Amino acid sequence: MRKKVLFTHSYFMRFDPKQWAWKQPYPPLATILAAAVLREMGYDVQLFDTMFAHGPDEVKPIIERFKPDYFIIYDDGFNYLTKMCLTNMREAACSMANIANQSGCKVIASGSDSTDHTEKYLNNGVDFVIQGEAEETLTELLSALDNNATNFETIAGLSYKADEGNVYKTQARTLLKNLDELPLPAWDLVDVDSYKKVWLSRWDYFSLNIATTRGCPYKCNWCAKPIYGNAYNMRSAKNVVAELKMLQEKYGYNHIWFCDDIFGLRRNWVIEFTELVGKEGLQLRYKIQSRADLLVQEKYVEALANSGCESVWMGAESGSQKILDAMDKGTTIEQIKQSTRLLKQYGIKPAFFLQLGYPGETMQDIESTINLLNECLPDDIGISVSYPLPGTSFYEKVKSELKTKSNWTDSDELALMFKSTYSPQFYKQLHRYIHKQYRMQQAYEGWQNLFTNPMQTNLATLKRAASVAYYVPATIIAKQKLKHIEHAASGF
Repeated sequence: MRKKVLFTHSYFMRFDPKQWAWKQPYPPLATILAAAVLREMGYDVQLFDTMFAHGPDEVKPIIERFKPDYFIIYDDGFNYLTKMCLTNMREAACSMANIANQSGCKVIASGSDSTDHTEKYLNNGVDFVIQGEAEETLTELLSALDNNATNFETIAGLSYKADEGNVYKTQARTLLKNLDELPLPAWDLVDVDSYKKVWLSRWDYFSLNIATTRGCPYKCNWCAKPIYGNAYNMRSAKNVVAELKMLQEKYGYNHIWFCDDIFGLRRNWVIEFTELVGKEGLQLRYKIQSRADLLVQEKYVEALANSGCESVWMGAESGSQKILDAMDKGTTIEQIKQSTRLLKQYGIKPAFFLQLGYPGETMQDIESTINLLNECLPDDIGISVSYPLPGTSFYEKVKSELKTKSNWTDSDELALMFKSTYSPQFYKQLHRYIHKQYRMQQAYEGWQNLFTNPMQTNLATLKRAASVAYYVPATIIAKQKLKHIEHAASGF
């Protein structure tokens, strides 16, 4: 009889109010890829997708009905939200693990949070935690368990409790290099219609996610890479296009999020991908994440535009070169400006990730960031405060200050958990002020477009221009509140 495996993941979208309101859910890509690997080995696999679930107790009837031998909490390492190690999700994962453990399942966990907080998981119903890239470790572990093995020391990439109760960690697992050897994810396990319904309730399009690479070779000192590390391995362009065709035929997406840390690091790959997209007649619209130093290459940007790239999120982080250098970012302010101009030239919308509160940041650095925003005026921004994650040199620098908490509850908490130049309240208000100031600048641009390009006026342009009536006074008020906090209590 085939052994049964029930996969799940820890991201409950309802537990993250900001994301629940935003309504841009993506299926757990890494989870269904691991499920496809085990299916190829002959296991009977099912998925409890927590994305729209109300709570961990919903797994109980599924376990009772399916009666799995193995319960695997396999987090989606391609989704940046899981890398944040949110406490809401950890508590839910541990609750599911205890439920499965009490039902007689062997419980296995894989993900950023279980890697960073292994002992917490092993104390809450989890039998094994997989460290790093998980597919090969998972297949070896299940084969050993199927054969009633009691010694797991030779299985690389594994943590578990030894007989004496201490946590035992085996040697690190070598990363896969040829990603084309992996099967396509088991998309049939996902209720894609539910995702589509949520998307269309808020947006005029339906987006699905694809990963073309694993890892990131750059060394930003605040960026944790517990799963795929500093290596960078790519699927072939042909393999990626085959998945795009399959998803289009089966699910009819009209937008793709390439969820790689960095999409198309090698320009020749992007050019080949563009040629294949044209050859197969795919009409793509997609967004990616990239770096300013890559986006100064015109041939690279041109290929992105020709293959259907609509928007690029880049880690601008700061308008201060001093802060970028302190982060070991490896990019320059001039590269950010140049790449933004080039993207706009080719009709691609640039978007900035910004980070506030990095140690040593002063008001002058903050003003430089605001000036960069005003000059570049990207299509969108995402602002966070510096967030220390285990495994980074940044974390080591501030970990002694993480006394009351070391993780956010949800993605909108934005709590500054270490001592920076200003107080946590200051950065909360700074976050609000920069958003309003940025939207005000966009509104001004909308007014300018009304007069300089009246023939191109549409409803969106009119709305943006009209919003100046709200954002001008709102920005003034937000700045006054910021000044008050700054003068009342700077620092701790």
